[in-house]
Amino acid sequence: MRRTVTLAAATAAAVTAAVLGAAPSASAGLVTYCIGTGGAVTVPNDLYVPPGESCALTGTIITGNVSVAAGANLVVDGGRVDGLVEVASDGYLDARNSTVRGDVVVAAGGYGVYLQSSDSGAITVRAKGSSTIDTFLFADGATIAGTVSANAGDIRLGDGTTVTGSVNTNGTYYTDVHDSFVDGGLSVLNSATGSVICGSAVGGRSTFAGNVGGVQVGPNGTLDSCASGGYFGADVSITNTTGGVTLDDNIINGALTVQRNNPAAQVATNNRIRGGVVGDPAPSGSQRRAAAAGADRDDRAQDRATARHDAAVDEAEAAGRARL
Repeated sequence: MRRTVTLAAATAAAVTAAVLGAAPSASAGLVTYCIGTGGAVTVPNDLYVPPGESCALTGTIITGNVSVAAGANLVVDGGRVDGLVEVASDGYLDARNSTVRGDVVVAAGGYGVYLQSSDSGAITVRAKGSSTIDTFLFADGATIAGTVSANAGDIRLGDGTTVTGSVNTNGTYYTDVHDSFVDGGLSVLNSATGSVICGSAVGGRSTFAGNVGGVQVGPNGTLDSCASGGYFGADVSITNTTGGVTLDDNIINGALTVQRNNPAAQVATNNRIRGGVVGDPAPSGSQRRAAAAGADRDDRAQDRATARHDAAVDEAEAAGRARL
């Protein structure tokens, strides 16, 4: 009985500390708190970054799950997480040359996720809701084993990123895919500033509907700089778009549907469309070369990611070595 009471008291103390945001001196139960920096060690349980704190790890292996609390930062370089990673409101995950074997879930109002030359499971970005924070997902040279589902933020897959599942977004600020491969389908709905698909391959059906600001598939569009078109392994449908639709230098191994777009879609003659065109594209005689795109549209999120990463590393170093 005495042992049971003691264990209950210890558990209650750990829970109280978590609720109050206080960081234990080392591990609390089966959760290790991280404030500061860590090296090439193995954390044999779950890891928690408390609210407003920063944790920067190099070569660290975490055998459990990871929780990044509200306003907290987790920077991992050359490390591994065997479980899932949950990012709370205004939380930030920055993984470089690392592996997350589980899924990554970003709560409403999460600050963002940056993956560089890293692997992860499926990624979910929750809808913004009442939050004032604009989230983002940037993946550069990453491999995502599963589906990317996003309902908010700046979404960019680039620099050779591979998604083994589908990419489904609804209500994002934009959804862009550059020089990447999506094995499944691609669905971009109701994006505030549209979508750019450049130099990429999509294995399944691609659907774009209700996007504002335009849809650019291939080069010579107005949304972003792009050097080449892409390959689409199934039908492509672009409907109910405002702001312009351009398709240039693409191979579509299926039918292309372009309907109810304002203005009408411009489909260049250099596209190779196996299943023909259905709908109401602009007459071939009226199509003209699109104006040059402005500055890269990912600059806003890229600048935010760089600033948050640098600030998180500085804060972690200032806090000293984490007691992992």
